[in-house]
Amino acid sequence: MSRTLLYLANGPKRVSVARLDERFAAEGLAVDIRWAYQGEFPDDLSAYAGIFLSGSPHGAYEDVPFIHREHALIRQAAAQGLPMLGICFGHQILASALCGREQVFRRASCEVGYKWLDVAAAAKDDPIAHEIGERVHMFVWHNDEVRAGHPDLRILASSDLCPNQIFRYRDRPVWGIQGHPEVTRDQAWTWFEESRARMEQDGADIAQLKDSASEAEAAKTMLRNFARLCLQ
Repeated sequence: MSRTLLYLANGPKRVSVARLDERFAAEGLAVDIRWAYQGEFPDDLSAYAGIFLSGSPHGAYEDVPFIHREHALIRQAAAQGLPMLGICFGHQILASALCGREQVFRRASCEVGYKWLDVAAAAKDDPIAHEIGERVHMFVWHNDEVRAGHPDLRILASSDLCPNQIFRYRDRPVWGIQGHPEVTRDQAWTWFEESRARMEQDGADIAQLKDSASEAEAAKTMLRNFARLCLQ
């Protein structure tokens, strides 16, 4: 049985400050990072127990070569029944690949900040979301959004400004998380300073973000549960 996670790095850095590769490795997965943003993809998926899709400055609807390649890979992985988890852009490209590119749209304004998300009843029996409780706290930062209402997307959590914060695709082992459960409080402070100009342009108050930063431990249970699902 494979114990290797394919980690598709979709950003200008191979790994982010949150070092999710290390978190998944700590759960017992061997992590194969492919820098999709630079066109790095595996030739086939037979060696993998699951796939993680990272964030990106791009939109899932953009006409960019690596995005086209990733759409095809997602559809192939879904046909093979491989578990997949996407965060931020990863959340969006999963919905775009599996439900149509029109599922992702550009918001009129950015949603940024630590939010309490309302959790749907369906999360109680969900393989990765069953521990997050009736409300879950995490950082969100996005200008693009996945539409709610598609019959193949089961909504597991929503915010006041975004009805599709966490979804599961049908009854398949495929999940998207719009926010960022992966960052710890200390990592968040570093990230906020590194991204200060962009975040302030998007309407964020960095001092307020730092004051509201949390470990988001309940949200992190989804990452742990996904890793364990890949190892089953």
